[in-house]
Amino acid sequence: MFYNQNKKDVLKELNSNRHEGLTRDDVKIRLEKYGKNEIQQEAPTPIWKVLLHSFKEPLVIILLLAVLLSLVSGVYDLTQNGDVKHAMSSFYEAIAILILIFINSGLSVWQTVSARKSLDSLKEMNNHQVSVLRDGDWEKIKVDFLVPGDIISVKMGDFIEADVRWFKVSELQVLEAHLTGESDPILKIVDELPEDTDLGDRKNMGYSGSTVTNGNGYAVVVATGMETELGKIAGLLKDTKDQKTPIEKTVNDLTRKLMYVAGGVVLFTLIAGSLKTWLTTGSFSFTSFAAILSTAIALAVAAIPDALPAVLSIVLTIGATVLTKSKGLIKSLNSVETLGSTTFIASDKTGTLTKNEMTVTRFFADGIEFEVEGRGYDPLGEITPLNKINSAKKFVIASILNNEANVSRDENGNYVPFGNPTDVALVVLGLKLNLDRHELLNKKDETDYDILRVFPFDSTRKMMSVVIKSGNEYKVLTKGAPDVLLNLSINTDNKAFENKIDEFANEALRTLAVGERIISEDEAMNAPMEDLEKDITLLGLAGIIDPPREEVRNSVETLHNADINVVMITGDHAKTAQAIAVKLGIISRTGTQVMEGKQIDKLSDDELFDKVEDIRVYARVSPEHKQRIVNQLQRHGEVVAMTGDGVNDAPALRAADIGVAMGINGTDVTKDSADLILLDDKFTTIEHSVEAGRTIFTNIKNFMRHELTTNVAEVLSLLLGLLLITHDIGNVSSNTPTLTALMVLWVNMVSDALPSFALGYDVPESDIMNEPPRDTHKSILADGMMSRIIVRGITMGLVVFAAFVLAARSGMKVEEAQTVAFLTLVFGQLWNVFDARSSKTLFHRNPFGNPKLIMAVAFSAISSLFVTISPFFNEVMGTARLSGMIYLMVIFIPAIPVFLISGIKALVWLKK
Repeated sequence: MFYNQNKKDVLKELNSNRHEGLTRDDVKIRLEKYGKNEIQQEAPTPIWKVLLHSFKEPLVIILLLAVLLSLVSGVYDLTQNGDVKHAMSSFYEAIAILILIFINSGLSVWQTVSARKSLDSLKEMNNHQVSVLRDGDWEKIKVDFLVPGDIISVKMGDFIEADVRWFKVSELQVLEAHLTGESDPILKIVDELPEDTDLGDRKNMGYSGSTVTNGNGYAVVVATGMETELGKIAGLLKDTKDQKTPIEKTVNDLTRKLMYVAGGVVLFTLIAGSLKTWLTTGSFSFTSFAAILSTAIALAVAAIPDALPAVLSIVLTIGATVLTKSKGLIKSLNSVETLGSTTFIASDKTGTLTKNEMTVTRFFADGIEFEVEGRGYDPLGEITPLNKINSAKKFVIASILNNEANVSRDENGNYVPFGNPTDVALVVLGLKLNLDRHELLNKKDETDYDILRVFPFDSTRKMMSVVIKSGNEYKVLTKGAPDVLLNLSINTDNKAFENKIDEFANEALRTLAVGERIISEDEAMNAPMEDLEKDITLLGLAGIIDPPREEVRNSVETLHNADINVVMITGDHAKTAQAIAVKLGIISRTGTQVMEGKQIDKLSDDELFDKVEDIRVYARVSPEHKQRIVNQLQRHGEVVAMTGDGVNDAPALRAADIGVAMGINGTDVTKDSADLILLDDKFTTIEHSVEAGRTIFTNIKNFMRHELTTNVAEVLSLLLGLLLITHDIGNVSSNTPTLTALMVLWVNMVSDALPSFALGYDVPESDIMNEPPRDTHKSILADGMMSRIIVRGITMGLVVFAAFVLAARSGMKVEEAQTVAFLTLVFGQLWNVFDARSSKTLFHRNPFGNPKLIMAVAFSAISSLFVTISPFFNEVMGTARLSGMIYLMVIFIPAIPVFLISGIKALVWLKK
C-alpha cells in the first residue's frame, strides 16, 4: 500500500532513483517479470469457433438431421432400389439444406468480423505515449513499455498510464471520473496517508486512465497492467457471465417445441404409413418403407421453418445496419432485438447523462442574480438580465484574470478545454461576455492589466489569488470556497451572499466566490500571501454544474412513455445526482428518495430486491454496487440495459442484458464489455436503438407468423394425402405424397424466405414507442398469434390438398398433380405475406408501403413459375409444365381464402 508510505520509502522499495530513473537493463528485467503495461482482455473467439457455434443452434441441428435423413434415403434408393432419379432428388435436397445452413453461419461470422473491425478502429484512437526518465535522460515511450519503478512526468492534458505515487506536484489536479464516477478533479499531494484511506481519497496516488486537468507533477510507477486499479476492475469481468438475449430464449423455446412436433410427425407418418400399406396390400417390404420414409422426410422438412435461422440473421443484420446509421455499433446480432425488450435503463451520470463539462449557469454579482444560457465549452449563450450586464463585468473580469485555464478550437472547430474544469467554466463565462483573458492582459489602454504575482490554489487555504496592476491601481483578486471568503470579507451584505450560497447549493450547483482588495504598490510587490488574502470585498458568487445533455430530457420522456424506467447510478454526491435527475425528468421532485452506496452495503440481496424497482437515483456507488443493482432488477424479470463510459461501469455492463458504452469518451474496457457502442456518445441514440429493437421484433414476429403458417399448410396437405388417399386416383398412386421434399424445401427457402427477408425492412405499423415493452416470459406465439397461424395454415393446407386431388382426378400425371399443389402453396403463402405484415388484417396496411417486399414477392412468383417450365428443374424437383388456364387458377384461387379471412376479421374489428 504505497499511499501510506513516505515517498522516499516508496522509491527505495521499488529500487528506483528519482534523478536517474531506471536503467535499460532494469527495464528489460521488469518487463519480463511484470509483462507489458496493458489490460488483458478476453481473447476474441476465433472465427472457426464462431462458425462452429452457429452449428449448435437448435434449428440448425434439426436441419442437419434432415440432411442426414435425405442422404440415408438417397443412398438406400441408389444401392438397394436402383432408383437413381429419387436418389438424386434426395442428394439435391441435402445439398440445398447445407447451402442454407452455411448462408446462416456466414451471416453470423460476417457480423462478428464487422463489429471487431469497427471496435479495433476505435481502439486505434487511444495509442498514447508517456514522458519517462531512463538512464538519466527524459524520453517519450509507448505506454505499453512502462514498468514499476519508472519515473514519469505529467502536465496538464496528459493521461496517467499506470498507477503511480506522486513525489513532486505543482498545482496538480487529476480527473478520476472514469474510476470513481465523480466529475470533480482531485488536487494531488505528496504526503503519506492513513492506512484506512478509501480509494477515492488517496490524493498522493494517480491511477491509470485518469487525466491531468491542471498543473504538473512527477511520480514513480507502482503498478502496471492488470495490477492497476483499472486492471482489477477489468478482472471482475471474468466472473460475470454473458446473458442470453430474449430472442435467443424465445427462438430456443420455439425450436424445442418444433423439434417435438417434427419428431412426432415423423413417427406418426412412419406408423400410419406402415399401417396403411399393410391394410391396403396385406404385406410390407423395404421398398414400401422407403416410400413411407420419403413422405416422412418431406413432412419433417415441412414441419421445420428451414429458413428461420437465415431469415432471423438477415433481419437482425438489417437492424444492425439501421443502428449503425443512427450511430450505434452493435457487436452481437441478437442484442439488436434485446434493446426492444428493455424495461430498465440504468445509466451512469457523468459523461453519459451529463456532458462532463463544468458550466456556470447562474451567478450573483452587485446584488443582482444573472442567468447564463448555453452549456459546455461552446461560448454561446445569453446572460440575463441584459440591461444589468455592466454590473456583472467586474466580477467576471476578476474571475478570468485569477485563472490559468483556457479553451481553444481543434481542427474540427470544437472547443477543447485546458486546465481545471471549474476555471474553464469561468473562462467560458467571460467569453460569453466577450471578455478574453489573453486580450485583457495584452490590451494597452487605461486599464492595462498586468499580473504581478500568483498564489496558487491549495486544499488548505481553499483559495487562489493573483496580484494585478490595473492602470495605476494595485489589487488582490481572490477566488475560492464561499465559506472561506465570507469569513475574510468586509462586505455589509454578507447575508445576501449566504442566502445565495444555500440557494445555489440546493440546486446542486457548485459555488465559487470571487473577491478583491485594493492594495498599495509596496504591498503588491512585497506583502506575504497571508497578509494579502484578508479584508476582501466580495464581488460575486458563481453557480457551476456539469450540465445535462440537452437531448436527454426528451429521450427520457420518450422512454417513460414507452414504459421503460430510467435509473441514474453515479458515484457523485446525492444532492447533485438528485438535482440532475429532476432536470432530466428521471424523477419529478427533489424529495424523491436517493439511495447511497453506504445504504446498499447495509442491505442484504433480498432487502435490496424489495426496494430496487422503486429507486430511480443511486449516488456514491461503487462498481460492485452497480452489479448488485443490475442483478436484483434481473431477479424481478426486468430486461436491463446499463450505460456508461468509465472502466468502473464495465462489470455492470457485462452483467446487464445489454451493455451500452460511449464510443468517444468510453474506455477500451468498457467498449469490450458492451453489446452496443454509441459512436456519438448521445443518450438519444439509446432511444433510437430501443425503437429499432422494437421494430425488429415486430418484423421477426411477422415473418415467423408467415413462415409457420406455411409450415402448417405443408404438414396438413401431406398428412391429408397420407391418411385420406387410400387408393389410386387416376395416374396418381395412393403412396404419392402431395408434395416432394424438394418442393417443400423450395417453398421454405425461396418463395417463403425471400418475402420474409423483405419484412425486415417494414416500418412499424403503429407508434411502438407509446406501447409497453414486450413480456419476454411470454411465448412469441401468444396473444392470438398461434390461433391465427393455425386458422390460416389449415385453410391454406386444405386448399393445397384439394388442388392436388382435383388435379389427380382430372387425369394429370403425378408430376403435374404435385406441381399444381406446389404452385397453389407458393401463391397461397405469397398472398398471405401481405396479411402477415399486419397485427390486424391486410386491409390495415398499404400493400405498396414496402417496395422491397413487392420485389421479393415478384421474384418468388416468377422463379417458382420458372422451375415448372425449366427442363433442369423438372428433372431435379419433379415439376412439370402446366397449361395457361391452370397457371392462372393456381395464381389467383389461393388469394380467395386470404382475402375472405381478412375481410371477416376486418368486419369483426370494425364491430368491436
